[in-house]
Amino acid sequence: MRKPSCASDKRNALGSRLKALGKCTGLQVLASSLEPTAYSHRPLAKTRAIFLLTVAAGCATPQYAIRPTPAPDPARAMTPATAAGEAAEREAALAFDLQRLPDAYYDDPFPIYHRLRRWDPVHRCPDGSYFLTRYDDVAAVYQDHARFSSDKRVEFAPKFGDSPLYEHHTTSVVFRDPPDHTRIRKLFAPAFTPKALAALEPRIEALVDRLLDRAAAAGGMDVVDDLAAAVPVQLIGDMLGIPQDERGPLRGWSIAILGALEPAPGPGRLAAGNRAVAEFKDYLRRLIADRRRRPSTDPGEILSALLAAEDAGDRLTEVELLHQCIFLLNAGHETTTNLIANAVVALTEWPAEQARLRAEPGLINPAVEEFLRFQSPNQLGNRRVVAEAEVGGVRLAPGALVTLGIGAANRDPAQFSEPDRLDLGRTPNRHLAFITGIHACAGMWLARMEGRVAIGRLLARFVRIEAAGRPVRARRARFRVVASFPITVG
Repeated sequence: MRKPSCASDKRNALGSRLKALGKCTGLQVLASSLEPTAYSHRPLAKTRAIFLLTVAAGCATPQYAIRPTPAPDPARAMTPATAAGEAAEREAALAFDLQRLPDAYYDDPFPIYHRLRRWDPVHRCPDGSYFLTRYDDVAAVYQDHARFSSDKRVEFAPKFGDSPLYEHHTTSVVFRDPPDHTRIRKLFAPAFTPKALAALEPRIEALVDRLLDRAAAAGGMDVVDDLAAAVPVQLIGDMLGIPQDERGPLRGWSIAILGALEPAPGPGRLAAGNRAVAEFKDYLRRLIADRRRRPSTDPGEILSALLAAEDAGDRLTEVELLHQCIFLLNAGHETTTNLIANAVVALTEWPAEQARLRAEPGLINPAVEEFLRFQSPNQLGNRRVVAEAEVGGVRLAPGALVTLGIGAANRDPAQFSEPDRLDLGRTPNRHLAFITGIHACAGMWLARMEGRVAIGRLLARFVRIEAAGRPVRARRARFRVVASFPITVG
């Protein structure tokens, strides 16, 4: 039998001393959590090695070594006041309800994630769903599509009813399982090959330069409206072959459709989302009819390529074609807008890292990865259990709904050293911003390229980038959204 460590001896002794005090509820809670456990703590490197070997062996269902819930840090001074604070923190974690989020969550969700990860990493919400905050748990679920389904028909029926939103969010490729997911994704693959992306890069560079010219002339800009959102909306407009003077509604449609995915969207968001789906579908029908008559010769346009694939026998239904085009806008707009906007916010809040990137422009690629980790554009994902499973020692029955805390996983100290510190040279950086498994984001390399070009050229163009006001956060839980952020440049 393995000899107990000094840390274990101290923890057990501390638990005994806390029990002796006896009368303070907070101390009793801490004492119980400091009891010896039957778990054998593996070194983290070994845990990761098990995962990598399992995946390399080609297992359909990778097995992760799941860490038990950590005990409170025995090095902290355990006065009655601090013990009561720990008890309150634990109580807050256990009471977490994704349907009733506190205002503080929208500004900064990470302290809430840390509490959940410490006290209740496989948290059962009041509605019976589960919320995961540990990196290993989130990665394991995303890898295991045999037991965790992405199909949202069961989940979204009561949420959306028979509506345009229900039709869209149960038809788009991201919420489909194989074989439909495989078939649809294959048709989009040519748009995201290295050759296709290389052809798009000069187009993105020219667009960013034009946007920065306007910022230079004005002495500043709103990062979201004038850069972060403008880049993907124009690029996706090109990929769908939407005429320049018809792109005005695109961003509003995307925001409304994705806003309905919030945990508790409310009637206003649902109405706006349904209206946006209906309007976008009507527009696309007209656009598709025109493309059938007059195919585009633009090599960067995917819509004509999809229609040509139909003629070759790789057919999408009309409904599938409409909703994959809507999804292309939504996914391309939301991820890249949030990546660029959050990156500029971070650079103004961490001036030493901004100076570091200016001095070492070759760090731009790892910098983009760190921006993706630090403020993940997509904070939450969802899966439904379709076969009995176990996560973190908790058994999940078929039918259970699981929310995956992507943003929480990307701040897990067991995976990332000093996770709340921005480190633009961080390596390794195996974040889950684009998730993992068969549903990993098909456009991840396009988003990375857009981020690299926009952020790199912004720093190269201006020696001074300063906040002209506080960044305004949207009340969005699923996505890490900056609604506006004014800056001055020079």
